[in-house]
Amino acid sequence: MTTAYDSLHSTLEVQAFGRVAVLYGGKSAEREVSLKSGAAVIDALSSAGVEVVAIDVGDDLLDRLQHEKIDRAFIILHGRGGEDGSIQGLLECLDIPYTGSGILASALAMNKLRTKQVWQSLGIPTPRHAVLSCENDCVEAAKELGFPLIVKPAHEGSSIGMAKVNNVEELVAAWQDAARYDAQVLVEQWIAGPEFTIAVLRGQVLPPIALGTPHVFYDYDAKYLANDTQYRIPCGLDSSKEQELIDLTARACDAIGIEGWGRLDVMQDEQGRFWPLEVNTAPGMTDHSLVPMAARAAGLDFQQLVLAILADSVATRG
Repeated sequence: MTTAYDSLHSTLEVQAFGRVAVLYGGKSAEREVSLKSGAAVIDALSSAGVEVVAIDVGDDLLDRLQHEKIDRAFIILHGRGGEDGSIQGLLECLDIPYTGSGILASALAMNKLRTKQVWQSLGIPTPRHAVLSCENDCVEAAKELGFPLIVKPAHEGSSIGMAKVNNVEELVAAWQDAARYDAQVLVEQWIAGPEFTIAVLRGQVLPPIALGTPHVFYDYDAKYLANDTQYRIPCGLDSSKEQELIDLTARACDAIGIEGWGRLDVMQDEQGRFWPLEVNTAPGMTDHSLVPMAARAAGLDFQQLVLAILADSVATRG
């Protein structure tokens, strides 16, 4: 018996992958998460018989890539320096195929502001927002958007530097805190309602996951540390709303140019409308991570998921 997700499985012999560099760690604020994700990916590939070279990305990366005789790269770096197109550009210059999205899509998705602007230009809904660079911007944003609001560094992931605010004083303080991580700070209209995350793999949308947390929002602690975060698959939507969410995910990811795999985060408001927030082009692969959960619901265990991501790099980049 076949299912809708059978085509996601890799049918390649492990020898087809050659010598695979797993690029993880790095220097971003998400280094610790990337170290955990990388360790899981390395273990899965090694257990499958793939020849793996583990590279904790540092200043010697270029030398290592040139001297290790790498055939392809599995990118599991999170945040700047890994998801922003820079590593992708280096690998392109070295003619090394790699997993995930290309240079442009990676750079766009890493920049929350540019992502929103692309979506807006195509009529894809996204919460109203403003850019903060001084205290006066905070005052003007409060007048324009009202409260509550959520503040985000424009180029960080894993909810680093994010905060919900309810007045101007909190907004100024949150902007100052977020500015420690990023010169460009975004403030968004707060969407009250359930949150969903939806993974895409090899051109298919995986089963949506509904998130539940006693925290104010799905923050770093809820993502990686807490044991009281709830994950619901099936997500609890009726069939028509779930299909609407799946179709919206495909549109939002196609608009940015997502390839290989990724994950879209979406809020649903009290009227039932969906609001895409951001796309992750190299999502977490830890024991708390969401893409492996969605893959399991589609019939792929962790090793099969990792092999499917790697196989896509063969199909798309040779």
